[in-house]
Amino acid sequence: MTRLEGTLLLPDGAVQGAIEFGALIEGIEATGPGTTASGQIRAPIICPGFIDVHVHGGDGGDTMDGPDGVRTLARLHARHGTTTILPTTMTNPWHNVTAALRGVRDVMGDVSPGMPDVLGAHLEGPFINPGKLGAQPPNALPPDPERVAEVISLGVVRLATLAPELDGALEAAQAFARAGVRVSFGHTLATAEQAGRGVDAVLGAGGTPGFTHLYNAMTQLGSREPGVVGTALSRPDAYAELIFDLHHVHPVAFRAAVAAKPGRSLLITDAIRATGGGDGESELGGQRVIVAGGAARLADGTLAGSVLTMDRAVRNAVAAGLDLHAAVTMAAATPADYLGLGDRGRLAEGARADLLVLGGDLSVEQVYVRGRQLA
Repeated sequence: MTRLEGTLLLPDGAVQGAIEFGALIEGIEATGPGTTASGQIRAPIICPGFIDVHVHGGDGGDTMDGPDGVRTLARLHARHGTTTILPTTMTNPWHNVTAALRGVRDVMGDVSPGMPDVLGAHLEGPFINPGKLGAQPPNALPPDPERVAEVISLGVVRLATLAPELDGALEAAQAFARAGVRVSFGHTLATAEQAGRGVDAVLGAGGTPGFTHLYNAMTQLGSREPGVVGTALSRPDAYAELIFDLHHVHPVAFRAAVAAKPGRSLLITDAIRATGGGDGESELGGQRVIVAGGAARLADGTLAGSVLTMDRAVRNAVAAGLDLHAAVTMAAATPADYLGLGDRGRLAEGARADLLVLGGDLSVEQVYVRGRQLA
């Protein structure tokens, strides 16, 4: 049994206290207020581990590399507080996509040192609009029933990105939803009405809808043409990812999304293999990427994923005006709710002991996965 003392970020706020845990949280003791008279949270800060539902790579590894690449990226993000992760595919030739999904499946359940919980995969592409690829390679495919059935049969996909305007997309969305896969709309040229029909199709099949990296690679909000962004912001029954690296989303747009979608906005990294490596050249889906000033771009200037980590995303959210409890909720409890994970994302008795110790500057000092401290 391990015991930690400090400021606990509990579901209803911050308190001074102690937490005891093995693989599960066994006891929580509150001893006093978690903030000073001026409202500052006292360090050390103990919070739930982060959950990243959209992450391609890190430390030189990429989901498309297979099991070794998945392990490499997962360990990098675990060091930055991610205790549950969905390695994310790229739009590639179909055999490469299915091979990558099998690679993620091979790593699920890996409890070797330094590993977070690899819960499954996020299928981002190839079921996207070829006119809104962003930094995805030009290998988009229609979501025909045979391909959808094939990826579902692998038993690894927990989240799938679709463009709702594609032929067969609504049927694909329903098939994914019936299989328990979360369906997220992105890389899309859909109208607001088409996006709304996608959300309704998922809900009608008993599923959970979302939007992939809100604001990016989708039609924008206008007063007469509200676009996919307008649908995302106006639907309280759908979740929305945010890459808050200060390049993909402006702080004002970030605060607008949080205000419009309380409890439904979640932080992601969309990190690529260059994450953790500093400025220089890298690769994404076979394309040359240049990292400079904290942004990853293709040669034509298109943003190419990010070099973000979840702890940095939380710090950015706090700097943008959120209190720490709200920022951590966007990185832990909200993605847990999105994925239907009742056993993590919050400090509560009986929950998995996936937790972090943060310093006064909100840097990650200790990481625990199922109660085991990562080196």
